[in-house]
Amino acid sequence: MGLGKVRVLAILFDSLNDNNLPAFSGGDLVSGRVVVEVTGDVRVKSLDVTARGVAKVRWTESRNTGANTAYTQNYTEEVEYLHHYDTLIGEERDEDCPEEGLTVLHAGLHEFAFSFNLPQMALATSFEGKHGSVRYWVKAELHRPWLLPVKVKKEFIVFEHIDINTPLLLSPQAGSKEKTLCCWFCASGPISLSAKIERKGYTPGESIQIFCEVENSSSRVVVPKAALYQTQTFFAKGKGKQIQQLVSNLRGETLPQGKSQSWEGRQLKIPPVSPSILDCPIIRVEYVLVVYVDVPGGLNLSLSLPLVIGTIPLHDSTSRSSSISSCCSWGQTETPEAPPSYSELAISESHRRNCLVGCDRSVGGGGSLLTYITEFRYLPPPLYSEVDPYPDPVEVRRPETCPSR
Repeated sequence: MGLGKVRVLAILFDSLNDNNLPAFSGGDLVSGRVVVEVTGDVRVKSLDVTARGVAKVRWTESRNTGANTAYTQNYTEEVEYLHHYDTLIGEERDEDCPEEGLTVLHAGLHEFAFSFNLPQMALATSFEGKHGSVRYWVKAELHRPWLLPVKVKKEFIVFEHIDINTPLLLSPQAGSKEKTLCCWFCASGPISLSAKIERKGYTPGESIQIFCEVENSSSRVVVPKAALYQTQTFFAKGKGKQIQQLVSNLRGETLPQGKSQSWEGRQLKIPPVSPSILDCPIIRVEYVLVVYVDVPGGLNLSLSLPLVIGTIPLHDSTSRSSSISSCCSWGQTETPEAPPSYSELAISESHRRNCLVGCDRSVGGGGSLLTYITEFRYLPPPLYSEVDPYPDPVEVRRPETCPSR
């Protein structure tokens, strides 16, 4: 029997997304093949496959304790989401006869199938950050007698889907602030800022429509601006590490003294970014839209509107109601039409899948966001009525009485 060599050891996944990347969600079946190519007869003890999914955090801090002394503190933490092990070749053998039970691979190409289900739980989305990561991979090890094992490792992508078609993520976000640049007895007036966006949830590739009003009664020239930030927070050993990165921004026109400016749906596009990570105990990825007035030589006046970047985009039925604010000018009052009945809102599973065709599916390095769709059920909307079911209470003024002496 000629002595052969292992020429190729590779892992191939059966399911790939539109970008030829393996992408899955919790509960999905992950299947594939381990490909082995040998140049001659090769005796194999075992071919093992291990699947892992781990969220890991690590950073180092140095502190000085004296003139020439310092110590380094390592902060590490790890959460395991997946651990699967399977043997594709091999079985229990008698230790007294180690040559028994060996599998001989003849020259040529061999394929061995593997499969496993991801846990039915909230998995952390694949992520790469400065102080931590969430990674999923499959590793194959080919063991031969008297030789070092041959190993190969291949990562796959996991998305914990976030459906933005929920009441919480469809609710508008708004705020207002006012600021005076100097003391109350000075002649300079205040700067006022009001901002509003139509909802809280978005997906990469969408544009945030910003409605904003700025009034400059101060003596300085100011500039309204908006910026989208990503905040990465890492936790280890009871301590946190936070990093904020600018994702996208836009600039308004210069606003002189006594002038005002309005944004009627000014658009800020969301580039391909990682979706929000909100359920991982050691890594959080959050987003915030900051609408602010840049004040030269002073502190900026800013409003922070939290956002959630999801994976399942806005459905046609919900985009109708969420676009009302973008169609009307701010402060303009119109009589709203009655909402559709619940039967009109009900969407079949096949139509829900078709709604996602053509959506922007890239994230980070171009991975698919919408490979699989989790089930979403609508709650019936409240009954429509012209009468406010929660009217403001009428304040009853009582006559003042003199205090007893």
